[in-house]
Amino acid sequence: MSTTPATSVAELERLKTLHNGSKQQLTFSDAEFERRLTGLRQIMAEKSLDAVILTSYHGIKYYSDFLYTTFGRNYALVVTATNSTTVTANIDAGMPWRTSYGENIVYTDWKRDNFFYGLQEALRRDGVKASRIGVEDDFLPGLTRQRIQDAFGGAELLDVSQDAMRQRMIKSAEEIEVIKHGARIGDLGGEAIKAAIREGISEYEVALIGTEAMVHEIARTFPHREVRDTWVWFQSGINTDGAHNWATTRKLQRGDILSLNCFPMTSGYYTALERTLFLGQPDERSLELWNINVEVHRRGLELIKPGAVCQDIAHELNEIYIGHGLLPNRTFGYGHSFGVLSHYYGREAGLELREDIETVLEPGMVVSMEPMITVADGEPGAGGYREHDILVIGEDGGVENITKFGFGPEHNIIDA
Repeated sequence: MSTTPATSVAELERLKTLHNGSKQQLTFSDAEFERRLTGLRQIMAEKSLDAVILTSYHGIKYYSDFLYTTFGRNYALVVTATNSTTVTANIDAGMPWRTSYGENIVYTDWKRDNFFYGLQEALRRDGVKASRIGVEDDFLPGLTRQRIQDAFGGAELLDVSQDAMRQRMIKSAEEIEVIKHGARIGDLGGEAIKAAIREGISEYEVALIGTEAMVHEIARTFPHREVRDTWVWFQSGINTDGAHNWATTRKLQRGDILSLNCFPMTSGYYTALERTLFLGQPDERSLELWNINVEVHRRGLELIKPGAVCQDIAHELNEIYIGHGLLPNRTFGYGHSFGVLSHYYGREAGLELREDIETVLEPGMVVSMEPMITVADGEPGAGGYREHDILVIGEDGGVENITKFGFGPEHNIIDA
């Protein structure tokens, strides 16, 4: 980094080294990050890649612990056979270096192509002349991909996103520990929400109460990491029809069907608690539908075990809905993997409990069971019904349900 003052914009640095402060405690041990990078380098070797340029939130977070905020700027993690280097914007100063595993290059705004120049510099520092480079085509805009291609001339760009996703599907002991804390914190958020439910309170007010309870506990449990991204979707009445409907100003009314959805984000790791509730006693058809969905949920929990095939689980649970004439009311798959994901980044699509997924469940995987049906407005029992538990498949073949919040009519009819 130059110590000579610049006299014009043209003389300002394109790249910087900003080791401001000292490295902070990361979410995981150095050994854990080396384990992950070793797995990525095995992918590189299998594909004869000289380097990998990761650009997704989840890819960069998984291999470096740094979760960027884009605001229209590009970010990357460049991995070679010997080093890993984040390439980050000057607006973040020294924070990316402090909060990441590996090296860091900062690019400035003084020229439009400085990010791509930073990618080139990361390889130059490692003495790598790349002819084959891995990229994440599942999270790489076409324009950015073309600019990377232009920056490296005749280099061939090959997709590594699916291979990296398969690596992320198997969790380490350190990851599972973080996920278990997340499930516990989601339960705490659920209890805070349950206590706040009353006639006349609005959805967003309930959501804020749950979010605040979880954020405080995340800060207590992970005091060395940034606190961000935790949220709640709390829905009532017709707003329960979709699983991802955001909270509104609608006020709760007696007789409402309610959906509680807590999403604690512990250092980029998503967990969830989702429950159907009623404010007051549900009518006969609503209770019947709720119990049917609970039946599916209970059977789904039994089916998750080592050796089970994702699509087979989906097909068997479909039969229960078919028996009740409710299969057309099902809204999405029966569950998915957990890890580095949120509502705006990441998904391990190869590990979802859907009819088109042939993945076999194995130790180290963490999946949800979350059946949902929706009955249209105006029909008896109208609303969306869903339950959600998180299960860890252990090395000994056992399965642990890490969600402890009760489900079903015996637990979640609120008389307030």
